[in-house]
Amino acid sequence: MRMLLLILLFFNACSSHLSEWKEIVYENFPQEKYLKSTIIELDTAIFRYPFRVRIHKDKAVILDLHNDANFYHLFTYPEFTYLSSFGKKGEAPLEMLSAENFLFDEQSVWALDAGKSQLIRFEFALTNDSLLYQEAVSLDKDLLRALDFAQYNDSTFIIPDYSGDNRFCWVNRQGKLLRKTGEIPSSNKEALKNACSALAQAWRSFIDYNPRNGILAAVTQLGEVLEIYNLKEGKHVVRIGPGGEPEFQISQSYGVPTGIMGFSDVQVTDNAIYTVFHGRSFKEITYNLQKGIELPDGGRYIYVFSLEGEPLRKYVLDHYIYGISVNEEKDIILATDVNKDEPLIEYKLN
Repeated sequence: MRMLLLILLFFNACSSHLSEWKEIVYENFPQEKYLKSTIIELDTAIFRYPFRVRIHKDKAVILDLHNDANFYHLFTYPEFTYLSSFGKKGEAPLEMLSAENFLFDEQSVWALDAGKSQLIRFEFALTNDSLLYQEAVSLDKDLLRALDFAQYNDSTFIIPDYSGDNRFCWVNRQGKLLRKTGEIPSSNKEALKNACSALAQAWRSFIDYNPRNGILAAVTQLGEVLEIYNLKEGKHVVRIGPGGEPEFQISQSYGVPTGIMGFSDVQVTDNAIYTVFHGRSFKEITYNLQKGIELPDGGRYIYVFSLEGEPLRKYVLDHYIYGISVNEEKDIILATDVNKDEPLIEYKLN
């Protein structure tokens, strides 16, 4: 369970400013459907841990967390013919120490390097078959380790805040911290008061923003919490599932995750919010590790919510997956499977 080790290493208190939000608990989904996958045949075998997949027009990029040479791999779409790799792994000025997430921006790809605390921009070459290193934007020193990001507009990025003081950091195109907003919507008042740094780490979230509808969504890696921020209307909805809030215990000033593994990806489309959910308890994970049993890595569920946070559909999958790319027009979802030699699969929703 390589991702479990990353979570344990991430956990290492602060005042809290309360804000208003609407908290709603959900128990189930009105629709549930089993999906059978189709394997996408790739003409290369370069992946170690394919974590994310993103599509933009006629190109696809896959993020490989543990590749020995490059973090990112460029393919044609929908053929998935391999073109090139980029994001060289290393400590040199034009290399990356780590890769957390990435996003397309017209003729560019932005990538987050938490190790160097940088946002790096790659631009398509004139031949359109490779992405070239263009610039590195160093993030403000007031930001703690950035582990995900979203692009609000041409000049502003949104980054989750892991200090515990707020929920998000707003950063300009030069990496300067503009402001912090929101707070962790936790009912754990003791942690908010005395251990908010550990609480913020437990509430590590994956985020996505859709500028067309103004919806920013955040899903917790632990527990089962979906937050929806309607930035156009100033509304904040918190959806909590049966897995509850992220759970942790303090041990020698460190937060140790308990409870369950939660979400691992989120995408806000024009019509809905798609998430990948795991739901496996740390008790089960630890028990099997002690027995020498390595469980499949990833989640077997895709949860779909309305843009207001209403549970719509639960898809039960035939693979354990980590990342998704949703195409609503074609009614398909591409997903990455870190357990298989064929790491890219497709699900047809209808």
